[in-house]
Amino acid sequence: MGYDLCLVKQAEKPYFIENIRTGIYSLEELCFYLYNNICLIDESILNEGLCDWIRDELGLTRLYRQLYEQLEKKDGAAFFVLPIFREAGYLSHAKLREFQERLAKLEVQSDDMKQKLRGDYLFRERMYARAIAEYRGILRHRNPGKLGAQFYAAVLNNLGAAYAGLFQFETAAECFYESYELIKTKETLRKYISALPLFLDEAEYRKRLEKLKADPELIQSILEYNAKLCESPELAERLEHAGETDAEQLFDELKEQYRRSVKN
Repeated sequence: MGYDLCLVKQAEKPYFIENIRTGIYSLEELCFYLYNNICLIDESILNEGLCDWIRDELGLTRLYRQLYEQLEKKDGAAFFVLPIFREAGYLSHAKLREFQERLAKLEVQSDDMKQKLRGDYLFRERMYARAIAEYRGILRHRNPGKLGAQFYAAVLNNLGAAYAGLFQFETAAECFYESYELIKTKETLRKYISALPLFLDEAEYRKRLEKLKADPELIQSILEYNAKLCESPELAERLEHAGETDAEQLFDELKEQYRRSVKN
């Protein structure tokens, strides 16, 4: 994780954190993970397995008993993780209080909102496949009357951005269009239209544009915006003299440029 603190015993066997597919070897590493990944604090880490690891690998039997009691009481994540920070002396009193407040605000959110926040965090960390799993989980049981169409439009938009991150542009376009159908925003339409040339030929691309019921002037402004993204003397010169291999490379660069432009 890029740091090396040895205030307490290092474990011989790491505790594997599924969310980030990483093993940790010390209480300090656990604190670092919890503090910097607050959106990922859930039952996947707050469980008997972690308690047993703290007892068996770190030899912290008193902390083990504290944590096990909190699991049985089910008082919430804050009551579980704070003893870990205190044992390690990882945070100042002010930082510990600030972390507790952040965690308390998160805990009162709905399950769908918590899941979206996890997905958004994983997306920012470029863990696109895991972000997709979170967004798909929300959409499998969505109830538009619960959080509103705007929430689910945002989930679909972010799902599309995650697929774009994996260069799966056709699926990304489908997500953007479904989002646009819920909440007709110019930005979501731009992402949809911009994705189409990345998997359609020119004739099919034009057909899709004709089927859109959006304002023709709006579509034209989006097309002009997309064109400007490609207007650079260097790119024009390279396109003019590109062979087949170079053209494929340039197309890949344009895909990467698009992927960066649709960050959720």
